[in-house]
Amino acid sequence: MHSDYSILIEKSIRAKKHSYSPYSGFSVGAALLTTKNKIYTGANVENASYSLCICAERVAYTKAVSEGDKKFKAIAIAANGKEFVFPCGACRQFMYEFGDDIDVIVVRSAKQFRIVKLFELLPGAFDKTFLKIK
Repeated sequence: MHSDYSILIEKSIRAKKHSYSPYSGFSVGAALLTTKNKIYTGANVENASYSLCICAERVAYTKAVSEGDKKFKAIAIAANGKEFVFPCGACRQFMYEFGDDIDVIVVRSAKQFRIVKLFELLPGAFDKTFLKIK
């Protein structure tokens, strides 16, 4: 295991405690590692109007981007469930905007986790190459 990942995994588990999930009871925490070795955390935030909910992964990314960081190595995602919980499709697409070669670490506990590359989770992703950008 990458030495940074144990800290990242632990921070994702701790971030889960800040989840606001009164409707589903499904708590998720994320910890995002930049290429500068800075970590941003996030927790899911639900809303009575379900379409306004935001996932933990997107919270961590938006915190990082709003602070000027846009290059990432890995993200750890911890959820309260018996199975490994992978990012939803919206989060996969959102994360892909900032690079497809990051490690996605799905966490059940500090000792139970899986690591996959983002590009494996979103083959054939829509990206800027489909747009006419100069």
